[in-house]
Amino acid sequence: MLSGWTSCGGIFDIESQRERLTALEAQMAQATFWDNQERAKRVVLQVKTYKQWVEPFDRMAQGVADSREMAELLSIEPDATMELELVRDVDVLREQIAAYELRSLLRGPDDFRAAQLEISAGAGGTEAQDWAEMLMRMYVRWAERKGYQLEMLDLSEGEEAGIKGAVLEITGEYAYGFLRPEAGVHRLVRISPFDSQARRHTSFASVFVYPVVDDEINIEIRDDDLRIDVYRASGAGGQHVNKTSSAVRITHLPSGVVTASQAERSQFKNKATAMKQLKNKLYQIEADKQAAVKAALDAGKADVSFGSQIRSYVFQPYTMVNDHRTELKIADVAKVMDGAIDPFIEAYLKQAGEPAKK
Repeated sequence: MLSGWTSCGGIFDIESQRERLTALEAQMAQATFWDNQERAKRVVLQVKTYKQWVEPFDRMAQGVADSREMAELLSIEPDATMELELVRDVDVLREQIAAYELRSLLRGPDDFRAAQLEISAGAGGTEAQDWAEMLMRMYVRWAERKGYQLEMLDLSEGEEAGIKGAVLEITGEYAYGFLRPEAGVHRLVRISPFDSQARRHTSFASVFVYPVVDDEINIEIRDDDLRIDVYRASGAGGQHVNKTSSAVRITHLPSGVVTASQAERSQFKNKATAMKQLKNKLYQIEADKQAAVKAALDAGKADVSFGSQIRSYVFQPYTMVNDHRTELKIADVAKVMDGAIDPFIEAYLKQAGEPAKK
């Protein structure tokens, strides 16, 4: 039952991870280790990262060994109760191994980070804004399924329904790595509830994903490069709309990047949130520049760009969610819209990781 899995060496070399961990732990044991605080912090972070791979691998390997030993004993002395327990243990091991193999595909330098998810409605007014809100709910439900923490950094409501845009911060292990494949244009086909003639409409919304940059990474932003505007928060009206100019918009003049926040009633808090968004975006821009050099050497490799249509969600005349990159199709649209997007993420990560295995 478990003979097909002995190591994950086909995905990456676990023994090299173990060797690096041992070498770093030897450095930490030295009396002078903490003399250089900055270097020591980097080593501690590296040790933590390697342990996240080595320790689960060792636990699963021990579980496989224990299960094989139990299977051998049961072949000599059958016991129905123990056999049922073994089957349960093996099922748990299969799930753990599958999750580990998937996570092993997240080897990007920022994949371990939290994610900033930005959703924007495309052209089409109320219909597109409703679609953007539906996508936002889909990602919120996905994050809740994962046990991730959510924070609304910015929300711009539509005039009649839906949202013009939203920025969410999703915090949890490898949130950015899992959400990275979601960047692109998402297309909806349905009979519009806003059309009195019940005609079929096509709507678009774009999704951008950025890694959340921690305080240890220095992103230099000069005050002279910023234009900061304050304005009243917009929305559907009522008590949720601020009566004072507490919303903040920051424009980074050299790059043209614009961030905004109106989620808080405090102008100070909104400014801090908008600056955090700006830092994340500028970090991603620099990372994209570096990645472009590598991409130029491998022009034939398909990649996700923010302007590409990556997935279509068809509600009528049939139900189907089709990922155009992997050709994975799922007929249960309602389940997908309730956050069950892991099959699409897994298919993309596995497809993207195939060349590295050759």
